[in-house]
Amino acid sequence: MSENILVTGGAGYIGSHACKVLAQAGYTPVTFDNLVYGHEWAVRFGPFVQADIQDRAALDRAFAEYRPAAVLHFAAFTYVGESVTDPGKYYRNNAAGTLNLLEAMRDHGCARLVFSSSCAVYGPPRSLPLTEDHPLAPMNPYGVSKAMSERMMADFGLAHGLGSVCLRYFNAAGADPEGGLGEDHDPETHLLPLAVEAALGRRPPLKVFGDDYPTQDGTAVRDYVHVLDLAQAHVAALRYLEAGGAPGSAPCAAFNLGTGQGASVAEVLEAVKAVSGRAVPHAMAPRRAGDPPMLVAGAGLAERVLGWRPEYTDIREIIRTAWDWHAREGRG
Repeated sequence: MSENILVTGGAGYIGSHACKVLAQAGYTPVTFDNLVYGHEWAVRFGPFVQADIQDRAALDRAFAEYRPAAVLHFAAFTYVGESVTDPGKYYRNNAAGTLNLLEAMRDHGCARLVFSSSCAVYGPPRSLPLTEDHPLAPMNPYGVSKAMSERMMADFGLAHGLGSVCLRYFNAAGADPEGGLGEDHDPETHLLPLAVEAALGRRPPLKVFGDDYPTQDGTAVRDYVHVLDLAQAHVAALRYLEAGGAPGSAPCAAFNLGTGQGASVAEVLEAVKAVSGRAVPHAMAPRRAGDPPMLVAGAGLAERVLGWRPEYTDIREIIRTAWDWHAREGRG
């Protein structure tokens, strides 16, 4: 009998890829998703519970029926700008929803948790590459909600023996090269799908926010990590917990997930053109407030402790998987 793993937000972009990798590793992913941003077509690898993490009764029923050995927690709202204009929505869903989940785990004796966190917990980088000992100084409610969740997990570890791993992503990108799963947000705010769909003629010209940053070409630099590499990191973190890592008396074990190298917006546009043979229509726009010039991960700790290394390190290969999925018109 394979172990059940409850995957909150398992119908979303990263969560659905994680469900596939879990199934390949011999687990049974149980997707728990309200479908506000997730897609039922992305639930392919195990049972599906359509419910909200703010619904404690629904969580209790899922824990009672499936008795998961662990939880992978992806369920969250992730639009930074919206978190600034509607912070209550983010604190209620991301922070209070996580508290609801933690209390359900406590009451049902589930003591292993892998959390989908974010580099947004760091705030403006004081040095690069960003490592896990960088101070936490999130600058928007989204980042604060992730940092609050990490702190709650640490407190539940001390009080109730919860073992948890917090995975701080940089920029998730790409799609399953075998097809069927890809990035389909509404609204879409991420650079790679916007650039690909602009090149395909499905969206207006891309807005490039700022060409006067102190970078090699003036455009902002980000660390793009493939979604399947992120999914593999969650399985590595789960196995780390199963082997006794991150004991319940310790704070949430935090790991950065990135490639350790950055690509500028201009380099991304050139890579889309190289992969597809189509230029990306674009127009320059002013910088957005709060956008740092560069964000690059120091991910050595994840390699040393979890044995995780990204397979996709060439931005062109990451883009190729995204292009192939979007060119097939996505949606499996």
